[in-house]
Amino acid sequence: METQARKFYVSGTVQGVGYRYFVEHAANRLGVAGFVKNCFDGRVKVYAIGTSKQLASLKKELQKGPRMASVTDIVELEVEALPEYSGGFSIDRED
Repeated sequence: METQARKFYVSGTVQGVGYRYFVEHAANRLGVAGFVKNCFDGRVKVYAIGTSKQLASLKKELQKGPRMASVTDIVELEVEALPEYSGGFSIDRED
């Protein structure tokens, strides 16, 4: 199966509600590599590497989010798969 990469920008109530931890758990469960981080504008950015099926499943999880989150929009961009992020999934605390 061919590996692809996507950036997702998730809008809504997604900071301060455990969203990044939720995404990290979902990505690890699905076998998706990459990272999740908060953006200065209140959104959450997810960089994900996986098969088209894995990425579609992750997007469904992103829409759902944890109990206290409220997702209003997800922007999805097709991007290059960067080898330095292919070793697993993590929460990026750097800005």
